[in-house]
Amino acid sequence: MKQRLILVVAAALSLAILGMAQNPPATPPAAPAQAAAPTAIGPVKVAFANIQQIIYTCDEGKRDAAGLQQYIDGKNSELQKLTKELEGLRSQLEVQGSKLTDEARAELAETIDAKDTNFQRFQQDTQKDIDAKRAKLQNAIARKMLPVIEKLAKEKGLHAVQFLDTSNIFAYVDPSLIISDEIIKAYNAAYPAAAPAAAPVKK
Repeated sequence: MKQRLILVVAAALSLAILGMAQNPPATPPAAPAQAAAPTAIGPVKVAFANIQQIIYTCDEGKRDAAGLQQYIDGKNSELQKLTKELEGLRSQLEVQGSKLTDEARAELAETIDAKDTNFQRFQQDTQKDIDAKRAKLQNAIARKMLPVIEKLAKEKGLHAVQFLDTSNIFAYVDPSLIISDEIIKAYNAAYPAAAPAAAPVKK
């Protein structure tokens, strides 16, 4: 039967060998039955891969991450404008507050409160949007990455490939067992990343 590759995320892998005990033969002794040959279990070959490194280092990941960074930079520019506007209104209230009429001062304070609410909402919505885009990027590549890992593992005669991340605790992993670079190379060959569209030239 063709052995299937098992991708594991647990740190421990154990094997159990089952034995059978025989009772002494009854009297009169019968012809001894031939014992079943034990199943040979060879050494388990395991390799490791850093999935975050793979996602953001492969050509497609670098391209998509660059696009996401452009989006983040644009949102940061908007955030800076909102911050500057809010700070200006607060400074105006602090400097001119005593010179304004009660009605004008109250109106300015209400404007500041409204701007501050919009500012907070903008931050929260933007962060959720960025998190969603980042998760989409990672999941899209990870789904296509698994068959590549499986194919490479079979070619190398591996029984398991375990992902390395900050939640794994290992005292030591032999660098020769980490195949992240090989997976990246195989993924780039399977899914060549198209060059990003050039930005329009400003006249």
